[in-house]
Amino acid sequence: MSTPFPADEALVCSARGCRAAAVWALQWNNPRLHDAARRKTWLACAEHRTSLGDFLDVRGFLRAVTPVPGSPTLDV
Repeated sequence: MSTPFPADEALVCSARGCRAAAVWALQWNNPRLHDAARRKTWLACAEHRTSLGDFLDVRGFLRAVTPVPGSPTLDV
């Protein structure tokens, strides 16, 4: 099983124009396009975690929010 986050690449937030380090992984799918098991991932910094999550949640797409491996959120 491979890790979804390459260790040799810096992970950055998926919010438009943001270059901050990602600390959250927002797993989602569009049930009209994807089967129930498929998950896509947006990465979020601490500042954009809520806005990106709200965008997906309002549409019924948000499935899970987890800390990015190696992020400071795992130390909390």
